[in-house]
Amino acid sequence: MKNLPRFLFSLVCLFWISMYNAEAQKIQMLTEAGEIILELYPEKAPVSVSNFLKYVDEKRLDGTVFYRVVRMDNQPVSKVKIEVIQGGLNTDTTRRFDPIVHETTKQSGLKHLDGTLSMARMGPGSASSEFFICINDQPELDFGGLRNADGQGFAAFGQVIKGMETVRKIQQGETGESQKVQLLRKPVKIVSVRRLK
Repeated sequence: MKNLPRFLFSLVCLFWISMYNAEAQKIQMLTEAGEIILELYPEKAPVSVSNFLKYVDEKRLDGTVFYRVVRMDNQPVSKVKIEVIQGGLNTDTTRRFDPIVHETTKQSGLKHLDGTLSMARMGPGSASSEFFICINDQPELDFGGLRNADGQGFAAFGQVIKGMETVRKIQQGETGESQKVQLLRKPVKIVSVRRLK
């Protein structure tokens, strides 16, 4: 019983430390179209969050762009329709880190909901610097979803907590024709990406 106050004090300290760490995982993304505030989930998707934070901390996302927007009206050959905006380093391979292990939503327990931040990829384990933000709920991007034939889905790791109006504005940008139907004619610059204390 003598140690009870010390134990309770330790619990309170651990609680405040965890609250501080949760606050430290908020991200401010300034774009030409406006501000987007993100919250990352390191306890659920540690690999994807750690990878994203490396790009943030080394300022490798500064000056990159949102270049691809997927709407219901620009997926002529896709049977399974989705809605996202995609950004990152795209063609600049010199600033990319190595690809990361694929964290499925089955592992993380996260879902692709309206505003979810997730890693873009080709095959599982190929994600590196590209990311996307969902517009509306996108269950076909979860593990077992039908958007990808491999059924592994995408690695959700964060959520927009402010600035969905900016995301939707970017999604409505003018796109090209034919093979470039999802590419923005004028990509939206990501001015800076920073941790919020």
